[in-house]
Formats: sequence, C-alpha cells, structure tokens
Amino acid sequence: MKRPFFVLIIAGCCALLASEGFAQMARLDRLRVSQDRIEARIKALSRFGANPEGGVSRVAFSEADIQGREYIMSLMREAGLTVLIDAAGNIIGRREGRRNDLPPIMFGSHIDSVPKGGNYDGDVGVIGAIEVAQVLYENKVVLDHPIEVIVFSDEEGGLVGSRAIIGELSEEALDVVSHSGKSIREGIRAIGGDPDRLDTARRHKGDIAAFIELHIEQGSILDDEGVQIGVVEGIVGINWWEVTIEGFANHAGTTPMNKRRDALLAAAHMIIGVNRVVTETPGRQVGTVGRIKAEPGAPNVIPGKVGMSLEIRDLSAEKIQLLFRAIQSEAERIARQTGTKITFTPIDVTAVPAPTDERVRAIIAESAEKLGLSYKFMPSGAGHDAQDMARIAPTGMIFIPSVGGISHSPKEYSRPEDMANGANVLLHTVLKLDRGVLR
Repeated sequence: MKRPFFVLIIAGCCALLASEGFAQMARLDRLRVSQDRIEARIKALSRFGANPEGGVSRVAFSEADIQGREYIMSLMREAGLTVLIDAAGNIIGRREGRRNDLPPIMFGSHIDSVPKGGNYDGDVGVIGAIEVAQVLYENKVVLDHPIEVIVFSDEEGGLVGSRAIIGELSEEALDVVSHSGKSIREGIRAIGGDPDRLDTARRHKGDIAAFIELHIEQGSILDDEGVQIGVVEGIVGINWWEVTIEGFANHAGTTPMNKRRDALLAAAHMIIGVNRVVTETPGRQVGTVGRIKAEPGAPNVIPGKVGMSLEIRDLSAEKIQLLFRAIQSEAERIARQTGTKITFTPIDVTAVPAPTDERVRAIIAESAEKLGLSYKFMPSGAGHDAQDMARIAPTGMIFIPSVGGISHSPKEYSRPEDMANGANVLLHTVLKLDRGVLR
C-alpha cells in the first residue's frame, strides 16, 4: 500500500531535521580552544602587577588590579560579551541565548593575587572562560541558555565578590582593610562597584542554571600522578581554633627538670599529637599548627604560656568535629602529663564544606573522557568562590595540574597544554549543560 504524499513529506522533513541535528552535534563536538591564545593572554595579564621574582603582586583594589581588570574587559568584548560591573565589583560578561526563559550558565574565577603570588591562580579560570566564550562566538554558536563569564572581586581577601552574590557580605566585612590599604568598601568603589547597593548584586536559587570554575589544583596530586584533569568532589570546610597552654614561668637555671610546668614542652607534644590524630584517622583530612608564640620568650626563662593555632580541613563537617574531639582528648592527656592547662577557643569557621553537584561532576568527567583526557575525582583543599556559588546553584570545579604543587608563589606554573585541556573540558561541559542535563 502506497503512503499518502503528505506522510512522505513529513517523514522526509523529520529525517532532514534529525540529520541536521546530528550534524550540529558533531560540529559542536569538534570545537576546541586555542592553546596559543590562552598562553599569550596569560602572559599578557602577568604584566599587570609583575614583580621582580617573576610572579605578580596584583592584590585586589590596587592599581595593578584595576589595570588588569580593564584588560580582561577588553578581552570579554572581543569575545562578543556585553560587559557590566555589579555593585560588588564583580565583572560579568554576558551573551544572550535563544531562550529568554532560561537562567544563565555562569563560569569564571578571579584575577587578584596574594602579595608576591603567581601567574596562574585564578587567571587560568578567567582566561579559560573567556576563551570558551570566544570559541562559541567565532563559530557562531548561540546556546539556548545565556552565558555569563564572571571575574569575582577580591577572592584572595575573603571571597568578597561571591559572598556578595549570595548575600553574605556584611557591613563589618566592608570595613576590613585589604592588602591594597583600602577598606573593602573603598576598594569596591575603586573598581566600579557600589557598596551601598550590594543587594542588587545578589542572586538566589534558580537565578543561575549552573556555575563552573576552572582552576589550577594548587597541590601536587595531579602532577605527581600524571593525571590531566581533576574533577572536584567538593571544597573542604575549614575550622580554626586558638589553643592556649598555661604552665608556670620560672628560672631556667634553678628549676629542676622534674619540677617544671613547661608550656612550650606541652605545645611540642600537642603539635605531635595533632599530626598523629589526623594521620591515623582514615580519610583525606588535614590538620595544621601554623603559628606558635611562647611567653615570656627569654632564653633563660621556662615558658609559662604558649599560644598556637589549630586548623582542620575536610569535606565533612562531622569529620572535622570528630578530629577536634580526638585532639581535645589528646590535649587532656598532655595537660595531665606536663602539669599545664590547655584550652581551645574557636576563632572562625572560615568555610563550611561545599560539595559540588553530582550531576555536574558526571558531566565534567564525561567531557574529559570524550576528549581523551585522564581524570580523577578529588577534593579541593583550598577555598574558592565556587564554595559560595554551590549554595545557590549546581556547581562544578575543574582542576588542572600545578607543576610541583607550587602555588601562591612566583614559581607557580601550569603547562600550556594543561591550560588548554582544562578549557576544552570547560567548553564541552558548558555545551552539555546547555542541552538540558540539569532541567
């Protein structure tokens, strides 16, 4: 039986549309970033705040930061993005999508540095994000979702830009003096923001389809293992305590060893105890004593008081508390043994654990695999703006290797091919997200 002519026409149109759809997907799958352009722009950005050691001192709100931001905004415009600065001083480059009812896919990082920092921390994520936008623009690819490339303000000074986006940049924080010598309030004004209207920078759940941050690992795991991509499972929580050890200051020459209540000796046992508790507990947690001060601090006086810091990091808040309780038990034993008193005072919970979105992790891993890149799932031991963004949007992070695990140093380095690999994974993660994976 012959089919009616209109049925054949419809079938033919459907077949044509399907073939065009497959051709479009194949074309998108072939898109790649320019390694040479990424490397050239990283080098160009390194001029702003360059220091004699070979790195940068582009601290937030400094003249070098302002000049670097101008350069970044010029690149955004070249990539077909419409640029604005929000009230928190975040730079946002936006390109509209085909559907106005969809929230944007956001990706980016920061360009401010620590004093005497390196040329890759944050910069790779920003230059890589602009490269993704430019590849889409040059290939005339318009996504269903709008895209927003973001450069967060003052990441190194306490995640200022992302804290404003989630509505948690307090008035007290605005009065903190930054490395630039300006208060956060003054600094935000200096870079084009408006600290009196921070509410206009705030985003809520549902306002952003997904957020992705490309970043150098800042550790040595990927480089040591020869793995090309890190799929970040989450950003660790960080808890700090001030530990005070009280003994008795006395003459070093006339006090027998068995009569001493040496606070510094107790502190030495504590440092070893922290290391033992954290090392012997299964998992990937870390614990650090990074600061210690003995009083009165004279060579001929037994220390009567010691102040020291304690920091614990892990992906689980419960695990952090478990470790802390074990360290407290160790402290009680040491106090009895040394005749001292040991107390713990919480300083700050600088960051709560921030797991990345499981679906986004899977997309990043799939993108790496299709690009023929090796990858592993891993935590981030350092803080990032992504930990704030994870509270309002499905969030993912892509790590690339840091040679030698060096960061926050002029010797920080990531290879050009690794930067391109990370940007390609970012590109294809964005493309997959646009196809409605999270809807």
